[in-house]
Amino acid sequence: MPMIELKNLTKRFDSFIAVDSISFEVKEGEIFGFLGPNGAGKTTTISMLATLLTPTAGTAKINGFDVIKNKDGIRKSIGIVFQDPSLDEELTAYENLAFHAVMYDMSRETRDQRISELLSLVDLEKRKNDLVKTFSGGMKRRLEIARGLMHHPKVLFLDEPTIGLDPQTRSHIWKYVKKLNKEEKITIILTTHYMDEAEKLADRIAIIDHGKIIAIDTSENLKDMLGGDVVSFKTPDSEKISNEFAKIKWISKLKTHNGAVDINVSKAEEKLPLLLKALNKTNAHIKSISVHEPTLEDVFLHLTGKTIREEEATAKDAMRLSRRMWRR
Repeated sequence: MPMIELKNLTKRFDSFIAVDSISFEVKEGEIFGFLGPNGAGKTTTISMLATLLTPTAGTAKINGFDVIKNKDGIRKSIGIVFQDPSLDEELTAYENLAFHAVMYDMSRETRDQRISELLSLVDLEKRKNDLVKTFSGGMKRRLEIARGLMHHPKVLFLDEPTIGLDPQTRSHIWKYVKKLNKEEKITIILTTHYMDEAEKLADRIAIIDHGKIIAIDTSENLKDMLGGDVVSFKTPDSEKISNEFAKIKWISKLKTHNGAVDINVSKAEEKLPLLLKALNKTNAHIKSISVHEPTLEDVFLHLTGKTIREEEATAKDAMRLSRRMWRR
């Protein structure tokens, strides 16, 4: 039996469909990446699985418990690290964990032992008596992860766990996530819009966009679907170049986006002279050319026609327009 099972899970807010009939399973002990831009439906899905939102349609189970019929069973089975900070900064690290333990009716002896274990796991044992308001952003995030593990959950939800953190701190958080997955033998659902984060951590990845699951597989298999290296041409003449490249049979994929033409070819370095020869026929202006192995960003571009950054920019533009209309 899978640890997590979703069947046609849906959430509507009036006429807006935030999550559109999604289905997938997560195995016990798996780190499952839930990847997509802001507003794609990641947090709404997690909120339904955590019983914070009631699904409009469909079903979901965690550890054998139904998210609608057995909410208490779900809540005892999961831990969650929210996207927004939720620690009490006027309490110490120890007090934050102790308060959480009391909420789950843990005995004093069990509580103290567990707090000691978890503070050691996230390298905060020397700061246990310090007020949280003195902690860095990374330290707070590690403490939130420890708090989510206090009651020995079967599943831990990490909702954008490194958002707003610098690259070095993000890397440290990744180390702790892998460590707790191994040492606590816990199933992890990781929502993120950082492609590298999903690639580094997740055993499998689901890509969600506009509330729909558009792909689920391992990182390597997702990248293999592109069929070769990525060659990217930055140009103001994308239409000319696209029309010329469309004639070349050994180009497996072609995408035009945001002032660039991206193609996929096998053995790109060997094909580059032939590509340049084709470009000469177009008299197109080329700003730059880059060659790289496929990334999850390229997969997202292939599946959606936009990079994840472009999707986020579109979402922000829509939000700004909505605010202007509301003010009027």
